[in-house]
Amino acid sequence: MNLSVEKMEKVAFILKTTAHPTRIAIVQLLASQERLSVTDISEKLNVEQSLLSHHLSGMKLKGILSSHREGKNIYYALKMREVVDVIQCLATCTFL
Repeated sequence: MNLSVEKMEKVAFILKTTAHPTRIAIVQLLASQERLSVTDISEKLNVEQSLLSHHLSGMKLKGILSSHREGKNIYYALKMREVVDVIQCLATCTFL
């Protein structure tokens, strides 16, 4: 395997930022939907909104997600699409 330093740093950043089952589930969900509200994500993942908001805001702060407000709702979308590729690579690992 021959990864450049830049690629290694990007992969390490993605892994650190998504290193939680809820965060991985958020990425997988948003990979299949253009955008979702916090309420939609909470219902689909069966995760309490306060805990979900913590994960979402951290991922937004790191540049993985983007968000915008429409009325009372905040909608999230994937900003860094490479995250999906990294998770898909991990999903194909034979040792998992």
